[in-house]
Amino acid sequence: MLTRRQIRVKVMQCIYAITLSRDGSLEKQEKFLKLSIGQTFTLYILMLGLLREIYLMAASHHEKGQTKYLKHDPSGLPGPEALAANSVLRYLGEHSGLKAAIEKRKLRQWYLNEEYVKIVFRQIAESPEYADYASGSTDWETDRDFVLAVFREIIAPNEKIYEFLEDEGITWVDDIPLVNTFIVKRLAKLKEGTPDAYLLPPLLKNSEDMEFAMELLRKTLLRNEDLEQEIEGKTPNWDKERIADIDGILLKMGIAELLYFPSIPERVTINEYLEIAKEYSTPKSSIFINGILDKLIRDYREAGKLKKTGRGLL
Repeated sequence: MLTRRQIRVKVMQCIYAITLSRDGSLEKQEKFLKLSIGQTFTLYILMLGLLREIYLMAASHHEKGQTKYLKHDPSGLPGPEALAANSVLRYLGEHSGLKAAIEKRKLRQWYLNEEYVKIVFRQIAESPEYADYASGSTDWETDRDFVLAVFREIIAPNEKIYEFLEDEGITWVDDIPLVNTFIVKRLAKLKEGTPDAYLLPPLLKNSEDMEFAMELLRKTLLRNEDLEQEIEGKTPNWDKERIADIDGILLKMGIAELLYFPSIPERVTINEYLEIAKEYSTPKSSIFINGILDKLIRDYREAGKLKKTGRGLL
């Protein structure tokens, strides 16, 4: 689920937190990094759980013949029948693995704060997309496309849901776009008869990803002074106060990879940190970081300091 780039972002966020708090405890940050990585999957389960709750609410209303959460007018706003009959929502609602994952993590947010489920439920029922969907014939693909539209247009951009998640999880603010994008991609490829395991992929590709995260955090923090000297050597007029905090962190992480991670090709390192800089730092950051890292690579090669082996991983 998490790529190496996203793992690098997690490490960057941990180091940035240290910069702001001035708390140099490595043990504390290692725990926080593990928590942050794990919470990404928890948020993924929680967002799928919202779709599950929407289905369960629709099924309950349909079974009881109640429509108290839906507004009806003379134009004939459709009831919950189409939501209850949606095969993709039903798949999510009856998914035993998803239910078990929710229970294992004790994710009772939607149960304890049902008003948020009702808000989304009402917005779906009152949307023109639902009126069109409920009035036509459906199959798995049509049902899936509707659920995707609901997630993209109603759930993902919902400010109330965003504010709720922001208060619920300290690490979730930066994870929300990542998780929403992953859910859209996952649902878009969901086919009828897909094994249940498809919906619950492993958080990390393998144990090496967590080892990479921990080592990158340790190397960058424990060798901070050495890494700063590397930067100073390539920027004679370097003033730490004039370089954006994120830029300085990304540079030190990049240099740490170049020197202490022999299995990662230098071009991969440069490309990864340039992309992260474009998303998280200033417009000129990627140019600055590219210039410094490129010059360091040339110097390291001449000095024989680069000892790269293997194909490396993103």
